[in-house]
Amino acid sequence: MQANIQIDEMDARILTAMSADSRRSYADVGTEVGLSTAAVHERVKKLVERGVIRRFSLSVEPQALGLAFTAFVAIRNDGGTHCREVAPRLREMPEVQELHSVAGEYDFLAKIRTTHARALEDVLYAIKSIPGVARTTSTVVLNTEFEDRPLRLDGSATTPDCS
Repeated sequence: MQANIQIDEMDARILTAMSADSRRSYADVGTEVGLSTAAVHERVKKLVERGVIRRFSLSVEPQALGLAFTAFVAIRNDGGTHCREVAPRLREMPEVQELHSVAGEYDFLAKIRTTHARALEDVLYAIKSIPGVARTTSTVVLNTEFEDRPLRLDGSATTPDCS
C-alpha cells in the first residue's frame, strides 16, 4: 500500500461519518454529506480498493465480556536469533489485543486484556517463555478515559498510511 494516499474533502467527510458507526446506511451517510446513496457506495468501494479502509469491524465492550483488566506490557527482545519469532507468537495469544513495534528501550508494546490480575500473571509467564523475550514491564490500567475514538478528518488532502 502506498503512503500518503490522496483523499478529497468529500472522502474525508464520508470517513468521518462512517468511523463513528460503520453500520450506517449509505443513504444515511449520503444525507449527512450531501451525496446520493450510489455516490457514497462508489466512493466507499474506491476507498476500500485503494487501501484507505482496511476493514469494517465491530467494537465490543470488554467489560461486558468479563475482560475488565487491561495492561500495557513493554517487551524486550534478547537480540538473538529468535527475535523475529516473538511477534508471530504474541499474535497467537488471544489476550494480546494490540501489538506495536516501538523504538526505545523496548521492542514491542502490547495491549493485553484479561479477566483479572491473576490471568494477567499467566499471560506474562507465557510471554516470558517465548524464545527471544528478554524481559517485560507491565503498566496496569486503572481507568480508560476513551479508546476506539472515531476519526474526525478535517477534509485535508492526505491521510497517512498507518498500517
